[in-house]
Amino acid sequence: MESEPFSAQVTISLSVNGNEEHFHGDARTTVLDLLREVFGLTGTKKGCNRGECGACTLLVDGARVNACMMLAASADGRVVTTIEGLATGDELHPVQRAFIDHDAFQCGFCTAGQIMSAVGCIREGRTTSDEEIREWMSGNICRCSAYPQIAAAVAAAAKETV
Repeated sequence: MESEPFSAQVTISLSVNGNEEHFHGDARTTVLDLLREVFGLTGTKKGCNRGECGACTLLVDGARVNACMMLAASADGRVVTTIEGLATGDELHPVQRAFIDHDAFQCGFCTAGQIMSAVGCIREGRTTSDEEIREWMSGNICRCSAYPQIAAAVAAAAKETV
Protein backbone atom coordinates (compact mmCIF):
# COMPACT_ATOMS: atom_id res chain seq x y z
CA MET A 1 0.00 0.00 0.00
CA GLU A 2 1.42 3.36 -1.04
CA SER A 3 1.39 6.14 1.50
CA GLU A 4 0.73 9.81 0.87
CA PRO A 5 3.88 11.91 0.57
CA PHE A 6 4.61 14.00 3.64
CA SER A 7 3.31 17.53 3.40
CA ALA A 8 4.16 20.10 6.06
CA GLN A 9 1.32 22.32 7.20
CA VAL A 10 1.43 25.99 8.17
CA THR A 11 -0.96 28.28 10.00
CA ILE A 12 -0.73 31.95 9.15
CA SER A 13 -2.58 35.22 9.65
CA LEU A 14 -2.23 38.17 7.32
CA SER A 15 -4.02 41.34 6.31
CA VAL A 16 -5.39 41.24 2.77
CA ASN A 17 -6.83 44.49 1.48
CA GLY A 18 -7.51 45.57 5.05
CA ASN A 19 -9.16 42.31 6.13
CA GLU A 20 -7.59 39.94 8.62
CA GLU A 21 -7.33 36.52 6.95
CA HIS A 22 -6.21 33.13 8.23
CA PHE A 23 -4.92 30.04 6.48
CA HIS A 24 -4.03 26.55 7.60
CA GLY A 25 -2.71 24.33 4.86
CA ASP A 26 0.14 23.05 2.75
CA ALA A 27 3.43 24.86 3.40
CA ARG A 28 4.12 24.81 -0.35
CA THR A 29 1.16 27.12 -1.08
CA THR A 30 2.19 30.35 -2.78
CA VAL A 31 0.64 33.72 -2.01
CA LEU A 32 -0.77 33.67 -5.55
CA ASP A 33 -2.59 30.37 -4.99
CA LEU A 34 -3.70 31.45 -1.52
CA LEU A 35 -5.30 34.60 -2.90
CA ARG A 36 -6.91 33.01 -5.94
CA GLU A 37 -7.89 29.56 -4.69
CA VAL A 38 -8.51 30.08 -0.97
CA PHE A 39 -9.61 33.71 -0.65
CA GLY A 40 -11.30 33.98 -4.08
CA LEU A 41 -9.38 37.12 -5.13
CA THR A 42 -8.87 36.42 -8.82
CA GLY A 43 -7.70 39.87 -9.91
CA THR A 44 -4.10 38.79 -9.40
CA LYS A 45 -3.32 36.73 -12.48
CA LYS A 46 -1.30 33.54 -12.84
CA GLY A 47 0.86 34.09 -15.90
CA CYS A 48 4.15 32.23 -16.13
CA ASN A 49 4.12 30.99 -12.49
CA ARG A 50 7.93 31.42 -12.51
CA GLY A 51 8.35 35.09 -11.60
CA GLU A 52 9.17 36.15 -15.15
CA CYS A 53 6.09 38.01 -16.42
CA GLY A 54 4.83 40.16 -13.53
CA ALA A 55 1.14 39.32 -14.05
CA CYS A 56 0.90 38.37 -10.37
CA THR A 57 2.53 41.53 -8.98
CA LEU A 58 1.02 42.79 -5.74
CA LEU A 59 2.20 44.75 -2.73
CA VAL A 60 3.43 43.15 0.49
CA ASP A 61 4.05 45.71 3.22
CA GLY A 62 4.01 48.28 0.40
CA ALA A 63 6.74 46.60 -1.68
CA ARG A 64 6.23 45.00 -5.09
CA VAL A 65 6.27 41.21 -5.01
CA ASN A 66 5.64 38.48 -7.57
CA ALA A 67 3.01 36.48 -5.72
CA CYS A 68 3.91 33.28 -7.56
CA MET A 69 7.38 33.37 -6.03
CA MET A 70 6.39 34.00 -2.40
CA LEU A 71 5.27 31.21 -0.13
CA ALA A 72 2.17 31.97 1.91
CA ALA A 73 4.15 31.16 5.07
CA SER A 74 6.36 34.16 4.28
CA ALA A 75 3.29 36.41 4.35
CA ASP A 76 2.48 35.58 7.97
CA GLY A 77 1.84 38.82 9.85
CA ARG A 78 2.24 40.97 6.73
CA VAL A 79 0.00 43.38 4.86
CA VAL A 80 -0.96 42.32 1.34
CA THR A 81 -2.64 44.63 -1.15
CA THR A 82 -4.11 43.26 -4.36
CA ILE A 83 -5.78 45.01 -7.28
CA GLU A 84 -9.11 44.48 -5.50
CA GLY A 85 -7.85 46.57 -2.58
CA LEU A 86 -6.75 49.68 -4.47
CA ALA A 87 -10.05 51.46 -5.08
CA THR A 88 -11.93 53.15 -2.27
CA GLY A 89 -15.51 52.11 -2.81
CA ASP A 90 -16.47 53.28 -6.28
CA GLU A 91 -13.55 55.72 -6.44
CA LEU A 92 -10.68 54.31 -8.47
CA HIS A 93 -7.08 54.65 -7.34
CA PRO A 94 -5.24 57.36 -9.36
CA VAL A 95 -3.20 54.68 -11.16
CA GLN A 96 -6.33 52.76 -12.15
CA ARG A 97 -7.88 55.99 -13.44
CA ALA A 98 -4.68 56.86 -15.37
CA PHE A 99 -4.64 53.44 -17.04
CA ILE A 100 -8.17 54.05 -18.28
CA ASP A 101 -7.47 57.65 -19.32
CA HIS A 102 -4.35 56.63 -21.27
CA ASP A 103 -5.82 53.44 -22.75
CA ALA A 104 -2.94 51.54 -21.12
CA PHE A 105 -4.30 48.07 -21.75
CA GLN A 106 -5.53 45.93 -24.59
CA CYS A 107 -6.31 42.33 -23.69
CA GLY A 108 -6.18 43.21 -19.98
CA PHE A 109 -4.41 40.09 -18.75
CA CYS A 110 -1.34 41.94 -17.48
CA THR A 111 -3.23 45.03 -16.32
CA ALA A 112 -3.62 44.15 -12.63
CA GLY A 113 0.09 43.36 -12.32
CA GLN A 114 1.03 46.47 -14.30
CA ILE A 115 -1.14 48.67 -12.06
CA MET A 116 0.22 47.15 -8.84
CA SER A 117 3.77 47.53 -10.11
CA ALA A 118 3.04 51.14 -11.09
CA VAL A 119 1.74 51.90 -7.59
CA GLY A 120 4.96 50.47 -6.14
CA CYS A 121 7.08 52.30 -8.68
CA ILE A 122 5.45 55.62 -7.77
CA ARG A 123 5.82 54.97 -4.03
CA GLU A 124 9.50 54.16 -4.57
CA GLY A 125 10.02 57.48 -6.39
CA ARG A 126 11.06 55.72 -9.61
CA THR A 127 9.10 57.97 -11.98
CA THR A 128 11.36 60.94 -12.73
CA SER A 129 11.61 60.17 -16.45
CA ASP A 130 10.12 57.96 -19.13
CA GLU A 131 13.35 55.95 -19.18
CA GLU A 132 13.23 55.42 -15.41
CA ILE A 133 9.58 54.34 -15.56
CA ARG A 134 10.36 51.86 -18.34
CA GLU A 135 13.35 50.47 -16.42
CA TRP A 136 11.49 50.03 -13.11
CA MET A 137 8.38 48.62 -14.80
CA SER A 138 10.41 46.20 -16.94
CA GLY A 139 9.51 43.20 -14.78
CA ASN A 140 5.96 43.38 -16.11
CA ILE A 141 5.41 42.01 -19.59
CA CYS A 142 2.59 43.19 -21.85
CA ARG A 143 2.19 40.79 -24.75
CA CYS A 144 -0.01 43.35 -26.54
CA SER A 145 2.84 45.90 -26.41
CA ALA A 146 0.90 48.74 -24.76
CA TYR A 147 4.17 49.98 -23.24
CA PRO A 148 3.95 53.61 -24.45
CA GLN A 149 0.46 53.96 -22.97
CA ILE A 150 1.52 52.23 -19.74
CA ALA A 151 4.50 54.56 -19.32
CA ALA A 152 2.27 57.58 -20.00
CA ALA A 153 -0.27 56.36 -17.45
CA VAL A 154 2.41 55.83 -14.80
CA ALA A 155 3.86 59.30 -15.44
CA ALA A 156 0.41 60.93 -15.21
CA ALA A 157 -0.50 59.07 -12.02
CA ALA A 158 2.87 59.95 -10.49
CA LYS A 159 2.18 63.65 -11.06
CA GLU A 160 -1.26 63.31 -9.50
CA THR A 161 -0.14 61.39 -6.40
CA VAL A 162 2.87 63.60 -5.56
